[in-house]
Amino acid sequence: MVDKIYAMSSFLQYRTVCDPQVSFTTAMDAPRKKNVSFRGSRTPIHMSDELLLFIENYILKSMENRKVALALSGGIDSAICAKYMPKGSVAYTFKCVVPGKNVTDESIRAKEICRINNLEHRIVEIYWEDFESLSPILMKHKRAPFHSIEVQIYKAALQARKDGFEGLLFAEGADVVFGGLSGLLSRDYALGEFVERYSFVMPYKVLKDFTIITELVENYCDGGFIDAHGFIEQQFFLEYINSYDNACDAACMEFLSPFMHMVHQPLDMRRIRRGEAKYLMREAFTTLYPHLPLTEKTPMPRPMDEWFANWEGPKRPEFWENCHVNMTGDQKYYIWALERFLNLLDEMEAGE
Repeated sequence: MVDKIYAMSSFLQYRTVCDPQVSFTTAMDAPRKKNVSFRGSRTPIHMSDELLLFIENYILKSMENRKVALALSGGIDSAICAKYMPKGSVAYTFKCVVPGKNVTDESIRAKEICRINNLEHRIVEIYWEDFESLSPILMKHKRAPFHSIEVQIYKAALQARKDGFEGLLFAEGADVVFGGLSGLLSRDYALGEFVERYSFVMPYKVLKDFTIITELVENYCDGGFIDAHGFIEQQFFLEYINSYDNACDAACMEFLSPFMHMVHQPLDMRRIRRGEAKYLMREAFTTLYPHLPLTEKTPMPRPMDEWFANWEGPKRPEFWENCHVNMTGDQKYYIWALERFLNLLDEMEAGE
């Protein structure tokens, strides 16, 4: 069913089209393939030693019949995975570059992790021009506008394939499974305030014709309050994981992550709300790297504030004029991505 207003609104709120029966247009083929699913196949993890054993076995099994490289950030999650990669393995780190600006650089910490574990470190530089040139490929493959992480993943996956690898292993999912999204878990939210808190861009601030989608969150409402971890562990996780999968699949690279296959039971919400986010992961990291400090990391940092500092906003008639003013760089990106996708649809429908 084509419902452009629903699809646009859903992407802005949740970075995905929530209803799988709804699409932007008939101009594109049917969905590329069934989304990643892991329900019913996840291993319960209770203690940090179980966590480490699972990761070790997962990496060993993943490398049995394919060449696999590691996507290594500056955080503790991928550093834990690095400990179990065979010596001499290749690790790629994404480094966003803004000429003339100092932005977050994870490659410094990642280089140290590689030195400790005797891994070969390779850096994949990401520029705004990559977003401009690679967006059509990713959007056509996804049949939708895409998450801002996908350009980095796609470019790294292309490089890994060129270097002879068949799989790229990420530490994606640890924040979701082990209670790292502490802002969303910090207190109990009522339905309306959770929708406001979670939505990336509220459609009414951007679109002339819009709908506000609440049913995705309503399914996790009990007694007027939202089961935030249940929502994050299912809906948010699936959306995020499928962004990784889309980018890797477009590059003909297998996406791997041990955290897709785990579930933390039970998650101690009291510890998280006391400031001990991701406590099992922290314990595991300290076990493996007793002399290294724990790091607080922005998930796959992207300098959107710098890249969109001079953006003039969307020009299409679906958008309010100057709707981007006073929005963050990340919010501006999702407006840009939606407009870029709508322009692409127009080109396809015109047969260009």
